[in-house]
Amino acid sequence: MDDLLREFLTETNESLDRVDAELVLDLQSAAGVGTAFTIKIPLTLAIVSSLLVEAGGERFAMPQLSVLELVQAGNGEHRIERIKDTPVLRLRKKLLPLIYLKEMLRLGDRASGDCFVVVTQVGSQVFGIVVDGVSHTEEIVIKPMSSKLRHIAVFSGTTILGDGSVIMIIDPNGIAQALGRFAPSVQADKSDGADSEEMASDDLTPLLVFRAGSQQPKAVPLSLISRLEEIDCGRIEVSDGRHLVQYRDQLMPLLRVDTRAGIKQEGTQPILVFSDHGRSMGLVVDEIADIVEERLDIEVASDRPGVLGYAVVKGSATIIDVGHYLPLAFDDWLNRRDMKTAPRPRTVLLVDDSPFFRDMLSPLIKAAGYQVVSVGSAEQALAAAKSETRIDLVITDIEMPDMDGFELASALRANPRTAATPIIALSAMVSADAIERGRAVGFHDFVAKFDRTGLVAALKEQSTDLHRVA
Repeated sequence: MDDLLREFLTETNESLDRVDAELVLDLQSAAGVGTAFTIKIPLTLAIVSSLLVEAGGERFAMPQLSVLELVQAGNGEHRIERIKDTPVLRLRKKLLPLIYLKEMLRLGDRASGDCFVVVTQVGSQVFGIVVDGVSHTEEIVIKPMSSKLRHIAVFSGTTILGDGSVIMIIDPNGIAQALGRFAPSVQADKSDGADSEEMASDDLTPLLVFRAGSQQPKAVPLSLISRLEEIDCGRIEVSDGRHLVQYRDQLMPLLRVDTRAGIKQEGTQPILVFSDHGRSMGLVVDEIADIVEERLDIEVASDRPGVLGYAVVKGSATIIDVGHYLPLAFDDWLNRRDMKTAPRPRTVLLVDDSPFFRDMLSPLIKAAGYQVVSVGSAEQALAAAKSETRIDLVITDIEMPDMDGFELASALRANPRTAATPIIALSAMVSADAIERGRAVGFHDFVAKFDRTGLVAALKEQSTDLHRVA
């Protein structure tokens, strides 16, 4: 028994050493009864979300952490071109170097028909991996490779799928190294061609383009979306006229972006999932069209609820106001954290420790006509106030860690550069005591965070005062 246990522990530890895992052995002994050995082995050495792809008739797993997007390439909008015998994909005014997975693994020659490009990022390098097909995503358990295969840089491990098949896991770092020799020629061509007019990345906003209710494309900032899901229609429930679905052990309300967009009765229903601090909301859509990077310039404003306005995205697109739908999903969603809006001829410093609400409100602020400097803490706000950027208005949440809104206002008043800058406070609880304390530290206005109309009015009022002073 001792020899058998010793042999088992030795073999297990050797396997775990290869993945930097630990084995735990507990012993419980009772006199006259016996000894119980409890061996705790990590159930999952590593679990990652992966994209299953096909190349040369074989399936492979690619970690989703490195995947930016999927593009179908062929004779349509996205075509594979060649620069000095190097295949590249022209994607949104950028040239991406490509590498064919089938050719790299010597599973066959390049196909001339339609294919899929997995746009991948490793560090600062962005490139495309050409595959024959894409099946689905799956949570996989990473298994260490045999020592005889560890010299192959393009593989990081193996996994066993739900159907029992064993497949290899692609290592994007290994592919990036193999691709390195192609990068110089592509970059040289970029500097000589029309791509020298490429927009600054800071001015571009990733947008998800979709259709709902009509063929008119609609768009929403991609940073707000936590997941794209296809829900089995059989799981959709109706309670008090509201559509709900059980999603990750919670009931998630489903809202329609357009009243003309009906909820399917059978098959699968595409939805956009928005999540923040444990709550999720699903927007029902008909079709997810594309992911693009564009300047988010709202050229035509809208008074229609749920619409920020219209911009040139994929021809012309309606920009959806996600903030309109959140209180429809949960009455107190906007009360829980922070909400701010600000306009553009003047520069507004937006201080909010919630990235979700900062991302949600920035398009709304820009649509109202203001420039926005968005920061996540009072310390960052003070640093922005000391920078070269001129701050005309400040909107700050009251409830923030480390330094709250009252302390921030006092610090801004002590700085000669921002002593006269109007400050608007937002809070879920607007009480007489809070308002009085706000006046004492120098707040110009105090608005309930869920009162979007009141906040816009306060911004315009303070902007008018600034124009008078100027």
